[in-house]
Amino acid sequence: MCKIIGIDISKETFDVGFINDSKWCHFVFENTEKGFRKLLKEVDLTDWIVMEASGPYYLQLALFFYKKQINVSVLNPLIIRRYNQTRLYRAKTDKKDAQTIAEYGAQYDLKKWKPETKSIIEIKQLYTALELIQKEINQSKRQLEAFTSAGVLSKDLATTLKSIIKFLKAKSTKLEQQIEVKAEQFYKSTLERLKSIPGIGTKTAIMLTVITNDFEKFENHKQLIAYVGFSPRLYQSGTSVRGKGHICKMGKSQIRKLMYLYSWSAKRCNPDCVKMYNRLNEKGKPERVIKIALANKLLKQAFSIVKNQTYYSEKFIDKACF
Repeated sequence: MCKIIGIDISKETFDVGFINDSKWCHFVFENTEKGFRKLLKEVDLTDWIVMEASGPYYLQLALFFYKKQINVSVLNPLIIRRYNQTRLYRAKTDKKDAQTIAEYGAQYDLKKWKPETKSIIEIKQLYTALELIQKEINQSKRQLEAFTSAGVLSKDLATTLKSIIKFLKAKSTKLEQQIEVKAEQFYKSTLERLKSIPGIGTKTAIMLTVITNDFEKFENHKQLIAYVGFSPRLYQSGTSVRGKGHICKMGKSQIRKLMYLYSWSAKRCNPDCVKMYNRLNEKGKPERVIKIALANKLLKQAFSIVKNQTYYSEKFIDKACF
């Protein structure tokens, strides 16, 4: 019988917990290849390695066992947190966390983890660097405005701050160009299909390709919508409690902002979105609600077109099975 091996990982070490002969076993290894090999001695080919996606720390361990053809499952940390709450666990230690992950793996169906391609990882790193630079640009601009409003800003400091902003903007532009070049190099076909959808531009197409690992990460459009953070969250109980509905924003804020922005242009140029906008507008729905619905429509179209390896067609979209 296979073992479910729960792993709680950190920068320096990782804790391992699993049941063997009806007893809990606990080990602590270094988060290095040497530690990985020590754990390998306790693992059979039929076993499952289960861990959380803890920043960048889990990746090397997951890759090591994936290459050894061991079953690996990487969970969203929120899943384990919610599981902890349902079990009313109060203890919070690395040892207990490893056991909890193993318990969860034994009770639920696990999905095999598959590493992202090198090109996707590189583009993601470029995006992270770009986001950091853009934050620095905004901070520098706000600082310059604050000093200017005070009325005592020296010319030398003003020149320095403006020079910093100009430098950062140049770096930002260069990173954006590198992202586009690398995306076109590896995912040209996917990008062309996505950009055939009225309302989706180059930036959105690239980001959709990256967050979905070229649309291999999800099995259906609902998973993609939930990942982005556009799934509805209802608040109802019995006959008296009817809370206002909201979207569940536990997703990727960057792509959510882009989809929210471009959904408004889609209402003018995308036939399906035009029909949806008119229908919802006639019902008196708020603009915020309509924008979210249009963004979801664009995500459905994107998923369908890439999975069916075709290009946008109003006739095709109407018949597509989402």
